[in-house]
This record gives sequence, C-alpha cells and structure tokens, in this order.
Amino acid sequence: MKNLIIAFTVLFLLLGTAACGGGSKGGGPTSGQQQEKKEGSAADKPKVALLLPGNINDLGWNTIAYEGLKLVEKEYGLTTSYMERVAQSEMEEVFRNYANQGFKVIFAHGFQFGDAALKVAKDFPEVKFIVTSHTIAQPPNLCSLIVDNTEVGFLAGYVAGLATKTGVVGYLGGKDIPPIRDAMYGYIVGAKLANPNVKVLATMLDTFEDVAKAKEQALAFIQQGADVLLGNGNEAGLGVIQACQEKDVLAIGYSMDQSSAAPNHVLASSLQSYQMAFKHVMGLILDGKWEPIHYRASLNEGATGIIWNEKVLAKLPAEVKTKTDEIEERIKAGELDIEKMVVEEGLKK
Repeated sequence: MKNLIIAFTVLFLLLGTAACGGGSKGGGPTSGQQQEKKEGSAADKPKVALLLPGNINDLGWNTIAYEGLKLVEKEYGLTTSYMERVAQSEMEEVFRNYANQGFKVIFAHGFQFGDAALKVAKDFPEVKFIVTSHTIAQPPNLCSLIVDNTEVGFLAGYVAGLATKTGVVGYLGGKDIPPIRDAMYGYIVGAKLANPNVKVLATMLDTFEDVAKAKEQALAFIQQGADVLLGNGNEAGLGVIQACQEKDVLAIGYSMDQSSAAPNHVLASSLQSYQMAFKHVMGLILDGKWEPIHYRASLNEGATGIIWNEKVLAKLPAEVKTKTDEIEERIKAGELDIEKMVVEEGLKK
C-alpha cells in the first residue's frame, strides 16, 4: 500500500523558492473576493477557492493561507476567490456554492473543515478538495496538507526555554483541536529540553477570535511569572502579543513573522510555510501529478523554522540563537524524535 505521507523535498527541487473561526454567512465567490490575472488567459485553467476560519489580517494562520492563494494566483495565472470567517455551520454550504459555480480546486484552511469536506467531496468528484492541518484522504478527489504542528510548537518552546529569565513560560492555544494540541505538546517538550527546570503554563482559550479574552489570560500568566508567551489562536493570538507589549515581556509569534505586531517585544516567530505548500500542491494539480493522499512538510523541507526579530534578539545572550540553530540542525539530521519526546513526557500515548 502506498505510503500516504509524501515528502515535500520536491517542492524546492521542482518549484524553487518564494517568499483555524466563525463569521459571515457563506456564499461562495459572490460574497468572497475574486480576482483574475490580467496577463494571459485563465479560461482553460481551474478556478481556485479558499475557505478560511478567520480573517486575512490576523497576521498568522489565516494570513498565511491568503498569501498562499495570492501566490498560486500570481505564479499560475489563476482565477481565485476566498471566503473569510466561515463558521462550522456554514462550511458545507460554502463548499457547495463554490463547486456549483465552477471552482475546480477548493482549499479549506483548518482541521475543522474536515468533516464537511469529506461529505461534500463525494457529490463533486470533478472538484479537488484540499484540507490543511489534517491527515484525511479520500479518493478520488480529497487530500490533506499539513505543516508539522508539533515541530512548529517545539521550536517555539525551545526558544522560550532559552529566553526566559523567570523560568516560567506560557502557551495559549485557540480551540482544543488536534493541531493546536499537538503544537502545545511540542512547545512543552521544547521548552523543557532547553531548560529542564522551566515551568510551562498552558491553556486553551476556546476561541480563535476573542482578542480580549486571550489578552486577559495572557496577563494572568504574566502575573504568575511568565516572561515569554506564545499565542496559537489565529486572530485571538494577537491579544497575547498585546499583553506582552503592555507588561514588557517577550512574545513568540506563530505561523508567520509577527514582529510587526510588537516590534520591541516579539523575539521570534515559529514558521508554518503554507504559502509554499499551496504552491506545491497547485503545481501537482496543473501537472496532472496530484493524488488524493496526505501531504506533510517539516523543517527538512523548509516548511518550519524560526524567524528572528534581530532588534529584540540583540538584547539577549548569543546562545539563544546559537543553541536554536544547533537544535534545528539536530532535527534535520534525524537526531531528535519530537513525537517520542512528547510520549515520554506523558502528554500523548
């Protein structure tokens, strides 16, 4: 049986390099944003849609997917459309609206879209459905695409463990779903590897949108001594950064470079390069090489990694960066089994 986990090394060899929600009622391209590249014709190419759980300006999870959509639009000359803030109750409707209006490729950005995609895909065999941060696959037309959440969390936790002065760090997740939980597990073992005596405060906010709630919980963690915090909650995560800025402690961004949210307080960001992952999968579709399988990318494929804010990094000991660089090399060399560390820590069976 074919291995359902396909390495993304070909992403860089073949394609080169470049650069989870409620909301409005679903409606497909008439209520989303649709654009077509003006140079050349897109008439003979598939139209591409993107469903998002939040808004494209969250500087994190939703922004990276939107950037991925714009990348495939630019690179391949495609007609694209997106829908923000798609609620759980609206997912099936939005999927069907896009499919009925001729969109042949539909990206759904987040684990929460999985059940709806599995149901709708059966009714539209000619449409390709791609669900991110999931491991599902359903022939002939549904695949999943994931950038290793445990690894992304691990790298962030390792940085936090090195950077803390109080010995207390914090993780604030959005909703308690597998990818957010996996990142939390990675964060915990990463922090403890960097600093065996560290205390990790961790919680789930049960929201991806409530910035005020996230800020309030982050302030509570800071009150308990945390001086490095990570918010992995889409738009809500910005509240964590706001709290760090207000109380003059360090924040770690998630998914993309979030230093612009607080240039003097975001030390680093833990990358999830869904932009290039979208480009890779779209390339496979256009080349006729796409398969209804589970695609996974990690540090070895350049899909994860730490992005430093040099302005803040300069204020910390040099070993914060050098040790992080070393741990990244150990991961690439296969010397660290993060999933095994998570199990040994008793976080996961």
